[in-house]
Amino acid sequence: MKRWKKILLLSFAFACVTTALGPFAVPVPKLDGLVSEQEFIEPDSKFIEINGVNIHYKEAGAGEQTFILLHPFGGSTYSWREVMDEFAKYGRVIAYDRPAFGLTERLMPGEWQSNPYGMKANVETLRGLLDALGVEKAILVGNSAGGGVAVAFALEYPERIDGELILVAPGVGGGYGPQFPAWALPLMWMPQMRHLGPLMMRDYQETLPNTVEREWFNQTKLTAEIREKHLQILKIKNWDRAFYELTFAPAYPELRPLLPQLTVPALIVAGREDRLIRSWYFEAISTEIPNAQLEIIPQCGHVPQEECPMEFMEVVLKYLDIP
Repeated sequence: MKRWKKILLLSFAFACVTTALGPFAVPVPKLDGLVSEQEFIEPDSKFIEINGVNIHYKEAGAGEQTFILLHPFGGSTYSWREVMDEFAKYGRVIAYDRPAFGLTERLMPGEWQSNPYGMKANVETLRGLLDALGVEKAILVGNSAGGGVAVAFALEYPERIDGELILVAPGVGGGYGPQFPAWALPLMWMPQMRHLGPLMMRDYQETLPNTVEREWFNQTKLTAEIREKHLQILKIKNWDRAFYELTFAPAYPELRPLLPQLTVPALIVAGREDRLIRSWYFEAISTEIPNAQLEIIPQCGHVPQEECPMEFMEVVLKYLDIP
């Protein structure tokens, strides 16, 4: 019996050591050719530190009304290039890169006081940005996952919304919600899993280009230049580690059940040929948001502000009753 107890004890100790140290034995080679986000700074790029993160943003226009533009997953300020100047005709317009995207700093564990990538952190980043730039209230314009951030912000800080939400093909059924079981998240925060994390995310080297293509209905409008600009994210150091931290950020409640609690009116504008989120979904959530209006743009995909900017602005300005 003593011999068997010793064997079991040694087996248990071996299993523990293997579990604790085994993941560190798996090589995680660095990706070649990655550069700092600073390499892609443009003449109109601006930076501001919000909650310990160096946030990249662009700004145009002036006036009492302020528009805040929130890009989709994988997007950046570039997502709004076709409509930035149009919004600027009617007020101040600010587009910024959320943590993990664009030219915003990619902090790693040990460099932050709290995870900057989750939905709650995104809400607080937006609030901090408004405070730092002297914006009391703003109209939020959010595309896809950016629409989810707009909804979450409006639920937590309705007094900071200037009357309206503009939700562009909004993703409010997931993306930042607790898709991974909240009780299991601490497992993914262990050093062993964080070591392996980049390997899990590198599938985006194949899936993100496919996603960019699926966002557009009319492929002739998706030029090589636009495609390359959107995939610039895969050339920036620590993009894979940032995606891991984003994927397993602290859980946040699912947004869709909270939609009836919105107290501000919303315009939902989407492309009829959206291949990422089908139009029936937008029809459904438009009935769940009080005072919501739905506008569908024909012959247009998931990013109407890029693919169909004229039709997009026509719908938005009509809704806002701006001549």
